[in-house]
Formats: sequence, structure tokens, C-alpha cells
Amino acid sequence: MKLLVTFAALVSLVAGGVVPPVPGDNSHYVEGKSRYLWEADGDGNPVLVDLHEPVDEEMQDPRRGEENEYWLYTRMNPSTPQIITHGDESSIWASHYLGSRPIKVIVHGYAGNGNSEINSLLTSAWLSVIDANVIVVDWRRLASSNYLTAVSQAPNVGRAIGDFITWLINTGGGNWNEVHFTGFSLGGQIAGNAGRFTGGRPRRVTGLDPVSPLWYYNINAIGRNAGQYVEIIHTYYTRNNSPRIGHVDFYPNGGTDQPGCLTSICSHTRSYRLFASTIRTNHLVGRECLTMEEAQSNQCSGSVTLNMGNSITNKNG
Repeated sequence: MKLLVTFAALVSLVAGGVVPPVPGDNSHYVEGKSRYLWEADGDGNPVLVDLHEPVDEEMQDPRRGEENEYWLYTRMNPSTPQIITHGDESSIWASHYLGSRPIKVIVHGYAGNGNSEINSLLTSAWLSVIDANVIVVDWRRLASSNYLTAVSQAPNVGRAIGDFITWLINTGGGNWNEVHFTGFSLGGQIAGNAGRFTGGRPRRVTGLDPVSPLWYYNINAIGRNAGQYVEIIHTYYTRNNSPRIGHVDFYPNGGTDQPGCLTSICSHTRSYRLFASTIRTNHLVGRECLTMEEAQSNQCSGSVTLNMGNSITNKNG
């Protein structure tokens, strides 16, 4: 009996306030109970997050989203960005933006910035297969604040993105049926908010392992109202909760513990690496899962197949 009580106490400590000992390992995490977890920075390195750290009141102005920067890449400037400033028409005319091209928007995650790995991977992949306006959203100031502050401001960052794309299309030309929002981790939640605040006008929204801590029951979480077609790629944060939140949800390798990964952060970042690969090759095919158990065991038996990811803006599923 004494051994049982001691074991129960240890479980409580691990699930509660003890810092996880292995950098990047979130196998301990229990929603609503764990205080600490690891998040990925812009290059996929583990960053320790304290879910009890108070929100920074100085960062609570809803206009913080207006601090976003928008970096444009095209085939004419594939590696050096041009900054388009919301409200400054001359910044559009001075850039290589063309309203006749599709618009691809990338939103990095927590602790990231415009130079984060996801941006270069997706930008180069898209420009290799399609003549597009690729817009990287740099929201580094809020992304570098503590996690709860970033979460609380995510809807405002998303609203600002939606307002910017609306202004860009109205001013420089464009078609909502050629708009594709993509976001990784907390950036996936922001991309969802960006689409929702435009009334779900983007033709496609892709959430790359949208971060789940503090989002399971959050009314601002990414969902089907974010766009005309919302696709979610789960690669790790489904371990504790595996919600179907998009029009189509993909669970590669069961949606957790990706092959070749020793930590949850590695599995988490695999979402945008797999997506970048599908943009170039469109080679990963998913099969319909009749139950969530089939998805998690990677043994789906449905008759419908659908390619995961890819660059097709008007994709359906």
C-alpha cells in the first residue's frame, strides 16, 4: 500500500509542477494539469514554457497585431523579401506583387520569426512549382513574449492578417479563391483566426499540427469556419487529444511519434517538413479512417483516398 501511495504521488508531481527532464519531450503533458511543456522555436529547438506564468499586461493592447510585418517573396525575389506595409499603397506598387497570382500566406509559430525554418522551406517549395505571391507573416514581438501572452493575443494577430489580406486584394488585386493560409503550431491557430475574421473567405487553410495546450476548449481555435476548405495535419499534439477539427484531418504515422524522431518536438516540426515535401511532389496519400482508433493505430480501412498537403489551392476533400 505504501508503494502505491508513493507511486501516485510521483505521477501527480510529473503531471503537475515538475519541469520535464528531457528537452523536447512532452510525453508527460496532461491538459489542465501540467504546468510545464516544451514548445519549438523557429528552428525546431525546444523552448520550455510555463503555463502558469502571468500574462504580460503591457502586451494586451488589441492593436498589437498591427505590429505584424508582411514579407513578400515571388519568383522575381525568391530569397530576399520585399516588405508590404498595411495602408501604404506605394509599398505594393514598389514590390513584385501581382494580383493575378495565387496568394500563399505563412504564419510561423511561438518563439519564431520571419526567418524561421518553416518560411524558407515552404516559400522555396511553392515557388518551385507555382508562380505565386508568398507572404511570410513576421509576428516576432508577440511570439517572443511568454506563452500565455502569445495565446491571448493570437486572435488579434489573426485579425490583423485578415485585415491586411483584405486590404491587399482590394488595393493591389487578387481573388479570395486563390488565397491559401498556412500556419504551424500556434501559428496554425492564428491562421485559423485570420480566415475566420474574413468570414471564411480563403479558399484553403492548412493547420500544421496546430498547438493544443490551452486550445482544446478555446472558442478561438482553428476550425472549419476558417476557410472554404480547412485541412489539418497532426504529427504530435494529438497524443493527449485527437480532435477532428478541419474538413479533413490527416494523421500521418498515427498522428504522433514520427519515425526517426526521439522527442515530441521533432514529431511536432515534422508537420511542416512533410507539408513542404508534398508541395513539391504531391506523393503522400491518406486513406479514410472509419474510427479515431483506426487513425491512431495507422490502420485505416475506408475506401476513400485523398492526397495530403500539396500546392493545389482549390483542393477539396
